[in-house]
Amino acid sequence: MARRITLNLPEGSGPQDVARLQEYVEQMPMDVVLSGLEFARARWRLQDSGALRVGRRGIVEGEVHAVTPEQARWRLDNWKIMIADYRRRGYSYPTICRIKKKLRERAG
Repeated sequence: MARRITLNLPEGSGPQDVARLQEYVEQMPMDVVLSGLEFARARWRLQDSGALRVGRRGIVEGEVHAVTPEQARWRLDNWKIMIADYRRRGYSYPTICRIKKKLRERAG
Protein backbone atom coordinates (compact mmCIF):
# COMPACT_ATOMS: atom_id res chain seq x y z
CA MET A 1 0.00 0.00 0.00
CA ALA A 2 1.51 3.29 -1.12
CA ARG A 3 1.27 6.42 1.02
CA ARG A 4 1.56 10.02 -0.04
CA ILE A 5 3.86 12.38 1.80
CA THR A 6 4.50 16.09 1.45
CA LEU A 7 8.05 17.44 1.62
CA ASN A 8 9.32 20.99 1.83
CA LEU A 9 12.42 20.97 -0.35
CA PRO A 10 15.08 23.68 -0.21
CA GLU A 11 15.37 26.36 -2.86
CA GLY A 12 17.16 25.19 -5.96
CA SER A 13 15.65 21.70 -5.86
CA GLY A 14 14.39 20.83 -9.29
CA PRO A 15 12.02 18.21 -10.65
CA GLN A 16 14.97 15.90 -11.36
CA ASP A 17 15.87 15.96 -7.64
CA VAL A 18 12.33 14.99 -6.72
CA ALA A 19 12.38 12.20 -9.31
CA ARG A 20 15.68 10.85 -7.95
CA LEU A 21 14.36 10.94 -4.39
CA GLN A 22 11.20 9.11 -5.44
CA GLU A 23 13.27 6.52 -7.32
CA TYR A 24 15.41 5.83 -4.24
CA VAL A 25 12.39 5.44 -1.98
CA GLU A 26 10.65 3.12 -4.45
CA GLN A 27 13.67 0.89 -5.11
CA MET A 28 15.04 0.41 -1.58
CA PRO A 29 13.48 -0.90 1.62
CA MET A 30 12.35 1.88 3.92
CA ASP A 31 14.73 0.89 6.75
CA VAL A 32 17.68 1.23 4.36
CA VAL A 33 16.48 4.64 3.17
CA LEU A 34 16.01 5.85 6.75
CA SER A 35 19.41 4.56 7.93
CA GLY A 36 21.05 6.28 4.96
CA LEU A 37 19.30 9.52 5.82
CA GLU A 38 20.38 9.22 9.47
CA PHE A 39 23.99 8.74 8.37
CA ALA A 40 23.76 11.68 5.95
CA ARG A 41 22.26 13.91 8.65
CA ALA A 42 24.97 13.02 11.18
CA ARG A 43 27.67 13.64 8.58
CA TRP A 44 26.08 16.95 7.61
CA ARG A 45 26.02 18.09 11.25
CA LEU A 46 29.72 17.28 11.64
CA GLN A 47 30.58 18.98 8.36
CA ASP A 48 28.47 22.01 9.21
CA SER A 49 30.14 22.40 12.62
CA GLY A 50 33.62 22.02 11.11
CA ALA A 51 34.38 18.84 13.05
CA LEU A 52 34.43 16.51 10.04
CA ARG A 53 37.95 15.64 8.95
CA VAL A 54 37.90 13.30 6.00
CA GLY A 55 40.90 11.49 4.60
CA ARG A 56 44.57 11.38 5.43
CA ARG A 57 44.81 14.87 6.88
CA GLY A 58 42.15 14.07 9.46
CA ILE A 59 43.84 10.79 10.40
CA VAL A 60 47.23 12.45 10.89
CA GLU A 61 45.72 15.31 12.87
CA GLY A 62 43.76 12.88 15.02
CA GLU A 63 46.86 10.85 15.86
CA VAL A 64 49.06 13.82 16.75
CA HIS A 65 46.60 16.41 18.09
CA ALA A 66 46.67 15.62 21.83
CA VAL A 67 50.19 14.16 22.02
CA THR A 68 52.61 15.87 24.40
CA PRO A 69 56.28 16.32 23.41
CA GLU A 70 57.24 13.51 25.83
CA GLN A 71 54.69 11.16 24.27
CA ALA A 72 55.90 12.10 20.80
CA ARG A 73 59.49 11.26 21.79
CA TRP A 74 58.38 7.91 23.22
CA ARG A 75 56.50 7.08 20.01
CA LEU A 76 59.52 7.97 17.90
CA ASP A 77 61.83 5.91 20.15
CA ASN A 78 59.47 2.93 19.80
CA TRP A 79 58.67 3.52 16.16
CA LYS A 80 58.60 -0.15 15.09
CA ILE A 81 55.86 -0.85 17.62
CA MET A 82 53.95 2.18 16.40
CA ILE A 83 54.24 1.09 12.76
CA ALA A 84 52.78 -2.31 13.65
CA ASP A 85 49.92 -0.61 15.50
CA TYR A 86 49.19 1.79 12.64
CA ARG A 87 49.27 -1.04 10.08
CA ARG A 88 46.87 -3.05 12.25
CA ARG A 89 44.51 -0.08 12.10
CA GLY A 90 44.78 -0.11 8.30
CA TYR A 91 46.85 3.04 7.79
CA SER A 92 48.92 3.21 4.61
CA TYR A 93 52.67 3.79 4.67
CA PRO A 94 52.36 7.36 3.30
CA THR A 95 49.95 8.15 6.16
CA ILE A 96 52.34 6.61 8.69
CA CYS A 97 55.21 8.70 7.28
CA ARG A 98 53.15 11.87 7.67
CA ILE A 99 52.33 10.91 11.27
CA LYS A 100 56.05 10.45 11.93
CA LYS A 101 56.82 13.85 10.42
CA LYS A 102 54.24 15.53 12.67
CA LEU A 103 55.53 13.64 15.72
CA ARG A 104 59.07 14.89 14.97
CA GLU A 105 57.73 18.45 14.86
CA ARG A 106 55.88 17.90 18.13
CA ALA A 107 58.90 16.30 19.85
CA GLY A 108 61.03 19.29 19.00
